[in-house]
Amino acid sequence: MSLLVVGLSHRSAPVSVLERAALGADAQIKLLQDTVAAEPTAEAALLATCNRIELYADVDKFHAGVAELSTLLAQHSGVGLEELTPYLYVHYEDRAVHHLFSVACGLDSMVVGEGQILGQIKDSLAKAQELHSAGRLLNDLFQQALRVGKRAHSETGIDRAGQSLVTFGLQQLSSGRPVEDWARGKKALVIGAGSMSSLAAATLARAGIAEIVVANRTFDRAERLAEILSQADDTDVLARAVPMESVPVELTRADVAVSCTGATGLVLTAEEVAAAVEGRTGRPVAFEGAEAGGRTTAKAPAARTNADSGDVRQTPLPPTSVGTDEGCPLDLPAVQGGFSVMGEAAVAGMDAATLEQHAAWAGGGAVDRREAARRSPEADAELITALAATVATVGRIPERRKPEPVAEAPRPAPVLALLDLAMPRDIDAAVHRLAGVRLVDIESLAEASADAPMAADVDQVRRIVSDEVAAFGAAQRAAHITPTVVALRTMAADVVANEIARLEGRLPGLDDKHRSEITQTVRRVVDKLLHAPTVRVKQLAAEPGGAGYADALRTLFDLDQETVASVSRAEDSTEKNRGPR
Repeated sequence: MSLLVVGLSHRSAPVSVLERAALGADAQIKLLQDTVAAEPTAEAALLATCNRIELYADVDKFHAGVAELSTLLAQHSGVGLEELTPYLYVHYEDRAVHHLFSVACGLDSMVVGEGQILGQIKDSLAKAQELHSAGRLLNDLFQQALRVGKRAHSETGIDRAGQSLVTFGLQQLSSGRPVEDWARGKKALVIGAGSMSSLAAATLARAGIAEIVVANRTFDRAERLAEILSQADDTDVLARAVPMESVPVELTRADVAVSCTGATGLVLTAEEVAAAVEGRTGRPVAFEGAEAGGRTTAKAPAARTNADSGDVRQTPLPPTSVGTDEGCPLDLPAVQGGFSVMGEAAVAGMDAATLEQHAAWAGGGAVDRREAARRSPEADAELITALAATVATVGRIPERRKPEPVAEAPRPAPVLALLDLAMPRDIDAAVHRLAGVRLVDIESLAEASADAPMAADVDQVRRIVSDEVAAFGAAQRAAHITPTVVALRTMAADVVANEIARLEGRLPGLDDKHRSEITQTVRRVVDKLLHAPTVRVKQLAAEPGGAGYADALRTLFDLDQETVASVSRAEDSTEKNRGPR
């Protein structure tokens, strides 16, 4: 097994890089085709979600494989290789298996324990099977990952450690209130009709949303999703479909909007959101930070603020009175506003003579600078110590420091809540600065989930992953020797057939009954002789370091290498031609 994975995720790269590296459906297909066509690669599969892009491959050379996969990721994502490389991670063989199994269990998700990743892994496998880029190794790997993920969710309480990205996003929008209480009676707009948007719509319906409007570029898909929502037995939500052109109008009616499309550009600009809120409230909507009486545009710098979620904005303090006192020997007017006038740290940066003059001035006296300049280093040290005590009491030495955080007045409750689950983003980040709007996107979800507590069940899931990795490795090592065992049994069958043919030549009068009995006897003898060695060699090969037993078997029985290789190729061809399950 030479399994290699090269990728980047929310753990290794900032959202801005993930956003730029996101791959559309056509780019994903082309990347898989180019990967499997590359020289060091025999198989390939791609796991591309809103917060990860991972390329899995069976390679014959490690370093060449890393270089090739990294280059292909850069080419198809449009992010330069030099820029992308610092954010890439590489896993090989058992570590690659461990990584995928951890991903399948939700241990590597932005929200620990979320189960949506299982559906995304299943889709990735189906795509690789459809393109015939997955052979025996990747078929086995991804199918086993799905089983491991299901086992983790069924045998542990990992679900309690986190929720799906949709549920977590809605929890952030509800600002601590139960999602059901927050959503009850509201009207929702869902932009997109893919798997994530469908999940969001279903989650909103179960939470008690009164009405859901689905907008999608393909209107038939929007209608189909709306129909499914309307006919669901566990909800009584009103659902209807609209074309994408109706989004601006529907946004004026919505209390909450969820967007997750495959668009490469923005679906909602800040100006469009501002216009929607203005149409809903009848009042102009300003960006926070705009001057009184003015409106900034969506192209204004999108400084990130989220006051209603508890963020505190840091604003420079107004200029102090430092530098206005007459007679001060320091050049205080040169000190910029926003500096404090207290602290020992500033003492170390000034010469003793200046400090002594300042201390005397602060205490109401005067000091001759020339006399202070003649002081010894020991006296300087004593002077600095004394001056530090004076500073603590009088507080006249300027010191550069970070601005004090100033808590702003709470923002009013938003009239429009937006959840952007797309990568790259669907909604302009500048919307964060719109008064009356609450935006939760992938970046803010990453920040919010960084400190989320992890359930004790996570440890149990990690043990499951470790056990399953060991079992998968053993199965792969055992499978590696199977072509050699098949070749050995094929050779034995040929020997039996040749000897029976020779016997018939020597005993032409042998009747069918006796010929059949002799044939069966010879075959049983051969099978019994081969049974124990072949079973034992499979057991030994499954253990770590057991790869050499296949070579030993080929050497001992003088097996034709091409025969063994042909068996392997036949197995791989069968796996690659297998369609989606």
